[in-house]
Amino acid sequence: MVKKKKCNKDKNYNVLPIDSKFFHINLLECKKLQFQHVTIIAPANSLNTDGIHMGHSSQITITNANIGTGDDCISICDGTQDFTANEVTCGPGHGISIGSLGKVTGATLSNTDNGVRIKTLPSSSSRVASDIHFEDVVMKNVGNPIIINQNYCLNNQCSNQRHFKKIRGTSSTKKVVNLICTKSVPCQQVVLSDIDLAYKGGGGSTTSTFTNVQHAILGKQNPPACINKH
Repeated sequence: MVKKKKCNKDKNYNVLPIDSKFFHINLLECKKLQFQHVTIIAPANSLNTDGIHMGHSSQITITNANIGTGDDCISICDGTQDFTANEVTCGPGHGISIGSLGKVTGATLSNTDNGVRIKTLPSSSSRVASDIHFEDVVMKNVGNPIIINQNYCLNNQCSNQRHFKKIRGTSSTKKVVNLICTKSVPCQQVVLSDIDLAYKGGGGSTTSTFTNVQHAILGKQNPPACINKH
């Protein structure tokens, strides 16, 4: 396990944590960190073994990572700003989960339970998870390729400025776009651009569900974006 707390201006190369009992790389209150050429290996059935987990950190960059775990490949939690991941391969695992500001580009997810996921935890204070970008992401037999679920976030400002762009590949489930937000706090400024996701199982087309989402549709949409439910 690699744990860093209150670190600043740190560069890490060729990192190889294997079979950690908990998070493999855990960052807390860090700033201006770079990780390049990261390989993380853990069994798919190992619980709570996030690959890279961070909170209250800023200006974190991950480049060229190959992550397989029993939990989130990358999880970005409260208080994190200006996070960037490039050239990331994820699987097995629960995908890439963001609850704060960040950008993921050039990722490949294989045989994961989720693809790109927005998750916002309940809090007594107001939280806004905003300005999140997923771009140029390839799915290979992924469950829930694009997912937001905020039904448990009834009292907080949870979600705006979501960009899903150039996301393509195959899904292990027919419902490939699942954006579920609350009526009291709808998801705002959600953009889907050039989405092309097919069901790997055959025998049916893929579907999408939008609930309380203010969205814009650009370019190709497979499946077609559904009518927003309220």
